[in-house]
Amino acid sequence: MSTDESLRDSVTVPIPKGVTVTVGRRTITAKGPLGTVTRPFPNDVLTYALASGEASLTLQIPPNRRQAQALLHSWERHLGNLATGVTKGFEAKMKVVAAHFPMKVQAKDGELVIENFLGEKYPRTAKLLPGVTAKVDGDFVILSGHDVEIVGQSAANIERTTRIRDYDPRVFQDGIYLVEHAHPKEA
Repeated sequence: MSTDESLRDSVTVPIPKGVTVTVGRRTITAKGPLGTVTRPFPNDVLTYALASGEASLTLQIPPNRRQAQALLHSWERHLGNLATGVTKGFEAKMKVVAAHFPMKVQAKDGELVIENFLGEKYPRTAKLLPGVTAKVDGDFVILSGHDVEIVGQSAANIERTTRIRDYDPRVFQDGIYLVEHAHPKEA
């Protein structure tokens, strides 16, 4: 079988029960029990269908083009993440590593406050994006939210806040590091 025979020009993404999808001019909005997620999306490739009580979105692209195939699979995952996020939610796990000075980490008002990082006098704060909540559980920070992109960006903000400058990173390994990427919560 040649590679051209395995290429598809459309894919159908089922919409779970309890999720309402609205296709706007240049956006797509998914609304479910956990909240609403809106993201930009080219509407000329989407077709919304409702058949026998089952809702689905169909993505249509020009056939037999490798770049279009890659784009098709990316869009398929984006739509799947929209539906998963508003029904189950996403969570990421980060580990607090403090080898030299004991850190105190706490979540306050949309921020993660890190005190005594490398013995610093003033606390560092990492901004959590709207829709993301943080829970400190011993040496772990658990981020949860209904949009996979903002959960991942909040984790990146925390890692960037605890980046060490002017010290040898082989010796000073203190920080907060991502140990589990954003993934759907377990039911």
